[in-house]
Amino acid sequence: MANIREKREELEKLLVCDAGVRAEDSLGRLKPEPEDRVRTCFQRDIDRITHSKAFRRLKQKTQVFLEPEGDHYRTRLTHTLEVTRIARTIARALCLNEDLTEAIGLGHDLGHTPFGHAGERALNELLSDDGGFRHYEQSLRVVDIIEKEGRGLNLTNEVREGVLRHTCDPLSATLEGQVVRLADKIAYINHDVDDAIRSGTLRGEEIPESVRRVLGHRYSARINTIVEDVINEGTSSGTVHMSEPVAKAVEEFSCFLYERVYLNPVVKGEERKVLGLLSGIFDYFVANPAKMSAEYLEIAERDGVRRAAADYVSGMTDPYAIEIHNSIFVPMAWTVK
Repeated sequence: MANIREKREELEKLLVCDAGVRAEDSLGRLKPEPEDRVRTCFQRDIDRITHSKAFRRLKQKTQVFLEPEGDHYRTRLTHTLEVTRIARTIARALCLNEDLTEAIGLGHDLGHTPFGHAGERALNELLSDDGGFRHYEQSLRVVDIIEKEGRGLNLTNEVREGVLRHTCDPLSATLEGQVVRLADKIAYINHDVDDAIRSGTLRGEEIPESVRRVLGHRYSARINTIVEDVINEGTSSGTVHMSEPVAKAVEEFSCFLYERVYLNPVVKGEERKVLGLLSGIFDYFVANPAKMSAEYLEIAERDGVRRAAADYVSGMTDPYAIEIHNSIFVPMAWTVK
């Protein structure tokens, strides 16, 4: 069989511009391993992520609205897929490496907690004396040391760095990582507002007119406007970015989202329930580490029992966290409804 990977790497010399990262120029993995004959290193990372347990669990981790009534609300998995599709569109137009972009997009939220950002804030509070909890750092822990019974996925350094930098500063060293960072924001500010409108939390006409005038009045139009703007701006500056007018409108839209959705009294009320649930099971596993599975006991020996408990709890899906809580604290059964 001909070496298909090498043919693909030759093709990348035509498809991926010099500003992008070609697979043959990858900085490699934490633990060196032989190259695959069919897939490039970044294609292998895509497969490793999509076959991981953490990726499968994203389908039962909510985005913003906890246990919403209806089938059309976003989950952490659908968010991930939306981010990845937006990112690939931008990467293709800018002649960057689509496979690297896809791998970062698919892996960027593997460390997210159950119950969306409410869960992240709860664990950050519980670990305030232990370095805190940030989902982008947890995503890197997942791919490096938690997946595959503690062996990790051994991803390429470019994917690992892109996952870590998708939210925090400084910017990713690769343009592909910067694309995912922008795609993440493009996706969530639009679909979280879309879900808020669906839930009745707000009405579409309440979106500031200044935002609608620049970005558009409809969900799909807003995404298309921002994506085209990023593509039109290009990469000549050495970064992937929006134009000033669009960036200003996006920031105003983001502030509106935080004020009207994330800080909404109903959403904040559910957040208090989340803190109570996660703190209960977190404290239980800190006091009873033997109840965790073997890979977390190994983490406890290396990184401390509180960090291991956070690893365990953050990996839970929403329904599993509720199930565990109720199994520990019955008859005080917990529900978000």
